[in-house]
Parts: sequence; structure tokens; C-alpha cells
Amino acid sequence: MHRITPHFWFDQEAREAASFYTQLFPSSRLESVTGLRNTPSGDCDLVRFTLADQPFMAISAGPMFRFNPTISFLVRCGSEAEVDALWERLAEGGKPHLPLGAYPFSPRYGWVADRFGLSWQVMLGSGGQKITPVLMFTGAAAGQAEAAMDFYASAFRAAPPPAEGMLGGGESQASVLARYGESHAPERPGSVQFAALRLRGQEFAAMDSARDHGCTFNEAISFLIPCDTQVEIDYFWNRLAADPNAGQCGWLKDRFGVSWQVDPAMMRKMLCGDAPAVDRVTAAFLRMKKFDLAALRRAYEGR
Repeated sequence: MHRITPHFWFDQEAREAASFYTQLFPSSRLESVTGLRNTPSGDCDLVRFTLADQPFMAISAGPMFRFNPTISFLVRCGSEAEVDALWERLAEGGKPHLPLGAYPFSPRYGWVADRFGLSWQVMLGSGGQKITPVLMFTGAAAGQAEAAMDFYASAFRAAPPPAEGMLGGGESQASVLARYGESHAPERPGSVQFAALRLRGQEFAAMDSARDHGCTFNEAISFLIPCDTQVEIDYFWNRLAADPNAGQCGWLKDRFGVSWQVDPAMMRKMLCGDAPAVDRVTAAFLRMKKFDLAALRRAYEGR
């Protein structure tokens, strides 16, 4: 089934990081490593891996973008011992944002940037998705979490259905679970303390923060949407992009600053072929903004 896939941009550490992360969670494995040659960043490793049965991707493409806590990953753990063990591994060489301890919303919780700079929230809790992306709307985007969640849910609900047998429209909805009150200054009363979002059945979360974090959304973390048809590609590109004429290589930014990749689902097959085919496909997509599925197929087939 096609699933929305978090994508991490590393300088040179994609393989190392994927190897580290797959050791932390059960039902995790390295899927593939593909070499992309002659890109603007030089030769790059594209790494696909699975964590707790959820798909992830990473690329080693130079130091242009750095991770920050505006996008983090919440891990639900079934016991305090699991929280503590995971925290110990993630905190080694990293930097805590909130120390491990007891909080009003959880008896065992901590927020940490690991040694690669990627942010994780580790919490005692059961049920639902093991690893959930959390978007923090801060800086110029502070106070926009609710509007963003409603926008994403609406966009995915209205999307064209994928090919038969693939993951369909599914459940896409947003729910604000907690709001800031008068005692939460500098947060604006009524803004989102925590919101839950489902996109095609996958769990995301969001929060506002008016505090000065000194960072905002960037391309270090994006979310890849696999599409079966050009109709799907056109829809998501035009619906999500703040400027449909901007973007590059299937990447776009929405009006809240979050980065998405709108990719043909068959790109995985295209980039797992022989080296000449991968080189042809790479050369073709480097010239594109929104992806042209027919042109990519021709490149893959050498036509």
C-alpha cells in the first residue's frame, strides 16, 4: 500500500542514521540504498527504511538544511522501561529539549534531539501509531496549527482515488484535543496546544508555540506523497503548493512553510533499476518542477 513517507535530508549521514534508527524499534529494517549521480549536490545516497512497520526515507545531499524541533517524531512506549531505554539511546551525543521526567500529560516523557539533530518525543502511552510526526507552528506560523490541520484534512479528503488495490482516500480529519488557556502565556489563549490529524488513515499531530525557538519549517524534513497517476500528481501539486510555479524535483512548500514531495509511486521501481536507468531517470527529474509521469517512464525505459 502507498503511505505518506517522512523524508530526512542529511549532509552525509543518511546510511549511518538509518542503520541507527532501525536498531531502536522492533519491526524495522533497511530496505534499499540507491546512488543518485550528477545531482546539484554531487553523488547522493537515497536510503529507504522501515521503522515499526512505517516507511521512511533519507538522502545524503549536503549541508543545505538542518533539522530543528518544528517537526519531531512522537514515540509511544508501552512501559517506563521502554521510555528510559529509548531515551538513553537517543540522548547519547544529542541535546534534550525537555528533560525526561513526569509531566501533567504523561508520567514519563522527554523531548530530545539525537546526535544527528533529529527531534524525538518519547512518551509512555499505548494505542495508535508507534511513531507520529508532530508539526510545531512557531515564528510567523504561530497560531496557524488549526488552519493547517483543517487544510491538510480537506486536501486529502478531496484527492482523486489511487489505483485499485492501493491505499485510497481513507480517513482524513483533524481534531483539536487541547487549547492554551489564559495561564499559558506567551501562548495565545485558544490556540492549539495539541491537535490530532489523520491523513488517509495515518496519524500526525500539531501544536502552536508562540515562544522564540529561533527556527521554522524547512526542507530538512518533508512528507512524500506517492501517486499512481498524473491526475493525482497534478491535484496534490496544485492543491498543496503555495506557489505551483515554484518547487523543484517534485518538492513543494505549502502556505504554512511545510515541505512535501509529490512523487510517482513507481519512482521506487525506477530508482531500483540498473545504473543506466537510474541515471536517465535522475537526469530527467532534475529538469522538472512538478513531475511528468509519462516523461519519467520514457526515461526509465530508455525511449
